[in-house]
Amino acid sequence: MFETLTNRPRRVLEPMERISEILFALIMVLTFTCSFSVADAGREEVRTMLVGALGCNFAWGIIDAVFYLMASFSAQGHGILTLGALRQVSSPAEAHQIIAQALPPVLVSVLSSSELEIIRQKLNQMPDLPRRPRLKKEDWLGALGVFLIVVLATLPVVIPFALIADAKLALRTSNGIAVVMLFLTGYAFGRYAGYRPRKMALAMVLLGCAMVGITISLGG
Repeated sequence: MFETLTNRPRRVLEPMERISEILFALIMVLTFTCSFSVADAGREEVRTMLVGALGCNFAWGIIDAVFYLMASFSAQGHGILTLGALRQVSSPAEAHQIIAQALPPVLVSVLSSSELEIIRQKLNQMPDLPRRPRLKKEDWLGALGVFLIVVLATLPVVIPFALIADAKLALRTSNGIAVVMLFLTGYAFGRYAGYRPRKMALAMVLLGCAMVGITISLGG
């Protein structure tokens, strides 16, 4: 929380944010391609499906970008309130409790009272805080990154329908690309989580297919 108040450079998007956005985009576009009937598909039906898939992910890319900005704004505002509360308390014990609530539990478990006191003193030495949260350049870049990931992750899955005249072959190619992308997304997730990347990759393929099936069956 406190890192949102510093000027130290940070990643525009964390790895888990990128992975989740790609997975979301794949599931969204697969609800279109997997429910697409190739039995009587003509060029107009293919065009309608392409416009729907791209338009849906374009819209959700904008929505996700807005949610990202809201989350960044909220995190910074909550950090300002927390640091303000920290400076207002007179008891070191109360200050330590505020700091502990703002830090990850694992980190708190290894910090002693003297170390929490050092953190309190350094936080009190920070320059004056802004009165209100405001979005920074990194926040806008992060929102743009979210939008681009959602939209660009759609393209490999829908491009076969634009390039291959045979709708059945295009669907098979599209599904193959989607499976590969789900596998790679799961592998990246497994590496980031420190849990058997290959096993996680296979699980992601199964999970993605299951989520697509549920979405289609519910009319999504």
